[in-house]
Amino acid sequence: MAPGPRLAAVRMTILHISQPVDGGVARVVVDLARGQCEAGCRVLVACPPGGRLAAEAAAVGAEVLDWPAGRSPGPGTLGEVRRLGRIVREAAPDLLHLHSAKAGLAGRLAVRGAVPTVFQPHAWSFAAVGGPLAAATLRWERFATRWARVLLCVSEQERVDGVAAGLTGDWRVVPNGVDVRYFAAEDAAGRRAARTALGVDPDAPLAVCVGRLCRQKGQDVLLAAWPEVAGRVPGARLALVGGGPDEAVLTELVRALPDPSGVRLAGNVADPRPWLAAADLVVLPSRWEGMALAPLEAMAAARPVLLSDVPGARECLPPGHAASALVPPQDPAALAGRLAAALADPGECERRGVQARAHMAGRHDIREVVRQVADVYDALLGAAAVPGGRTPRVPERS
Repeated sequence: MAPGPRLAAVRMTILHISQPVDGGVARVVVDLARGQCEAGCRVLVACPPGGRLAAEAAAVGAEVLDWPAGRSPGPGTLGEVRRLGRIVREAAPDLLHLHSAKAGLAGRLAVRGAVPTVFQPHAWSFAAVGGPLAAATLRWERFATRWARVLLCVSEQERVDGVAAGLTGDWRVVPNGVDVRYFAAEDAAGRRAARTALGVDPDAPLAVCVGRLCRQKGQDVLLAAWPEVAGRVPGARLALVGGGPDEAVLTELVRALPDPSGVRLAGNVADPRPWLAAADLVVLPSRWEGMALAPLEAMAAARPVLLSDVPGARECLPPGHAASALVPPQDPAALAGRLAAALADPGECERRGVQARAHMAGRHDIREVVRQVADVYDALLGAAAVPGGRTPRVPERS
């Protein structure tokens, strides 16, 4: 991949700060860290222990800094902010890249604009909650934009939603990407081998949902739709691939289905590629997103997708696929109808998968994403005029 001008010219120190440590956000951080290390940068990742992020970031060459922090704000947040301030002072980065709401909260409070800062929300926090909490998070985001030099969105819709919510700042949009060489398409023999290894009937119509088991990803909506799908498509099977806080709840929903044997909870997997190879269709009925990675991985593996029409979904699809690949969020009836129609037509699924693979290779290759992020950094540091490659002093907190 071709690094940006400044990345190639100097050994920039980049500090990524992330909480969560699993799922799509963690994969984005690892992919960026890999590309930036390859470009000759010093890359640090501050994150809580546990999860996959720390080990995977270290494996690609990043220096991992231990930052114990909960996933949501709480009584311990002030201590987390103080610890993060110490980390930043000791690391002396040229640039901070904050990932998701919790790191965005703690990082901006700890540094308060003293270090050039990129905030990447990976879906807005105020879209994930309701009532007074949504109002409070929106007020915070409106206030905290002053402490981020760049607001980096993964979809144009995410940017539009931020502007509509009254947020102001230097907006940039860089779509998410995946390693299209890693998520390669399998031929018929490879797909059959994947099904055999996974214990899946080689001839069963198979829908696969890859994602953290949580309210955001909407697996409960999918299970509400499944009885109609099973009734319309004989032998249809569904696999939920992933773990998360809603695992027990979803297990009970599966047990309550008319035919629980048609649904498999596959749990966390280190590598989703066998499940993608086995699938006829990959479905993700999210309630909200910035731009989910699971559909990009599926399409890179030449699998068609069915998504709820949330930010990032429409933008990631190949031209002409929206009519067949999108349903309204939280609409089990619409989801069931579209899912049943797709599983009943494997030839059309195959055709759409081939088109999806070509689209991913042309638009969502991670190497291009790393290059575009490098351009964002170049512009930011040029405007910041950081003398000698060092950062201003991070404010102490009492």
